Amino acid sequence: MSTGNGSRNPEHDPDYSANLRRATLASSVGSALEYFDFALYGLMTALIFNQLFFDPSDPAMGVIGAFAVYGVGFVARPFGGLFFGMIGDRLGRKWVLVVTIVLMGGASTAIGLLPTYETVGLWAPALLVLMRVLQGLGAGAEQAGATVLMAEYAPVRRRGFFSALPFIGIQAGTLLAAVVFSGLTLMPEEALMSWGWRVPFLASFLLILLALMIRMRLRETPTFVELEAHEQVASSPFRDIFSTGMPGVITGIGLRMAENGGSYIYQNVSLAFVAGTFLAHPVDRGIATWGVTIGSLIGIFSIPLSGHLSDRFGRRPVYRFGAVFMLLFAFPSWWMLSLSIGWLTVAVIAVGIGVAVNSMLGPQCALLPEMFGNRHRYLGVAMAREISAVLAGGLAGVLGTWLLTITGGNWAVMGLYVAVLAAITTASTFLIPETRSRDLLRTQDALRTSVNEKDTGLINLSEVSRG
Repeated sequence: MSTGNGSRNPEHDPDYSANLRRATLASSVGSALEYFDFALYGLMTALIFNQLFFDPSDPAMGVIGAFAVYGVGFVARPFGGLFFGMIGDRLGRKWVLVVTIVLMGGASTAIGLLPTYETVGLWAPALLVLMRVLQGLGAGAEQAGATVLMAEYAPVRRRGFFSALPFIGIQAGTLLAAVVFSGLTLMPEEALMSWGWRVPFLASFLLILLALMIRMRLRETPTFVELEAHEQVASSPFRDIFSTGMPGVITGIGLRMAENGGSYIYQNVSLAFVAGTFLAHPVDRGIATWGVTIGSLIGIFSIPLSGHLSDRFGRRPVYRFGAVFMLLFAFPSWWMLSLSIGWLTVAVIAVGIGVAVNSMLGPQCALLPEMFGNRHRYLGVAMAREISAVLAGGLAGVLGTWLLTITGGNWAVMGLYVAVLAAITTASTFLIPETRSRDLLRTQDALRTSVNEKDTGLINLSEVSRG
């Protein structure tokens, strides 16, 4: 019985079913490691790294420098996505994911071993930049690889649900980072600044070993095996993506603007707004942070739920629901944040992350791989994800705080910012065909196939639906 991924139904193939479970676990651990490291680094940036890795005689420049190094990770991600995306389309998904977990996790572990400014001077921030570049290169391919891996392994009728499962790791990694950082802040200041901050980075080595053991046992995805069997592996995925795949990449970027940009806005900019100097009566940062924690907890359920709903009702309507919800939520949410009410702040941030953002992330996990043909799928997903991560997520903190600064903390300007991102994504959902149940053995992109259904050598959608 066909799954639409070049494999039999897992209920009738114990070996396939075992590999599906292994793929889910491998992808989840990788996602958890990536977001644990990124979230932990972000939390430490302005409180610890600014003091340890920069000249202590100029605290303001230390903060700016620490955030600049934080941004380096985002700048490096598209380059990692491009390079490893091409390798993944030429050599296979499995081995790229083995390399990226070692690269990303190894750099995170190495951060825990770095000397400080007091010890080596300017070499300290230079080494920190190098580690962030390596982190970003690995992370740029990690999420795209996990997305493609699960979509190509999952049974066609439940692809949305299974593809969303690894992204629970995002919520788990963010939660773990918040818990670990909260625990670190309970340490005596001297112990925290001398050795305590190093412990979580060094401990991430255990996650690397676990993920590596699982991924080494993982088999190549069924769709890539079929591609190799028919000698259709692209010799130049980069050339293919620019000759035929750019409409999918550009549309994918549009789909990610609200999801990725909204995520960083409600996680980071909202905290700076309510707990910083923008409001006359700031909310306690510890209270406001609970909004992120609860939003992540909601995401553990809303991500697979929205993925499941996309299997029943289609990717487009579920994705569009999330985008329109964020559009309608934009102005009311920032007005409520401006009221400086603790419990209301927590509720707004939790709903913004847990419902608005994650109801798009759930169907996106299957949608992006379904949009691209089998010969350049990894590269296409990586480009759409990582370019949008720079344009939406990477700029969110800088642009958001700048807008608040020049307008004297006017909440309406942030409402407009979020609304624009949501409007771009809502419009993008009208540019794509419905991809639910699309056969991933197809070599043409969904946007091209929707115009011309001829796709030589591939299974017809009607055959998949009967399977």
